[in-house]
Amino acid sequence: MSNQPDIIPDGLPDHLPEGERLLWQGRPDWKRLAINAFHVRKVAIYFAVLILVQGAWKLSHGAALTDALQSVPKLIGLAISACAILLVIAYASARSTRYTLTSKRVLMKVGIALPVIINLPLRQIDGVSFATTGNDCGTVCFKTGGNVRLAYLLLWPHAMPWQLTKPKPAFRDIPNVEEVASRLALTLGGQMPIIETQSAMPHGNMVPAE
Repeated sequence: MSNQPDIIPDGLPDHLPEGERLLWQGRPDWKRLAINAFHVRKVAIYFAVLILVQGAWKLSHGAALTDALQSVPKLIGLAISACAILLVIAYASARSTRYTLTSKRVLMKVGIALPVIINLPLRQIDGVSFATTGNDCGTVCFKTGGNVRLAYLLLWPHAMPWQLTKPKPAFRDIPNVEEVASRLALTLGGQMPIIETQSAMPHGNMVPAE
């Protein structure tokens, strides 16, 4: 008799039924997630512009250089704090996430404090598309059937942005995205088109599920 514990793989609610195969598991790259989902780079740029504009405004109104620079340390401190918080949340979100592809369904374990597992049978997926997001990472987007009801707030950030009324679940910023997309396309019975920018994804061509 084997002494190995009967362990359920992370990201699955239970052992897979007989006949269902585990094809792939992964999680987001936390650095790309911080940039693309939590917009840490945009926040840093915002504070940099704010510092420059405030300093230029004070100088143009006759303030001395020392007065114009007086608020810079405070703004830099706020910028560092804001970016640090976003980075920590992005890291926690990535580490608590587990994406799973089997021969019969897509599963998404999401949530930092209260993890939930979203189960999408392949028959309920009408199509898939993907976009590269940098450093060999990318996002795979799923178009679900009309009878699937998912809450955007439950999915976020594991969904395409601003698709509020009909959320599109997504494997966000995963490494080796082309390999994962190809495997998913083969599972669904089609070929994955390459969409070069993430912003174009919601309007791009999708592989139909057969």
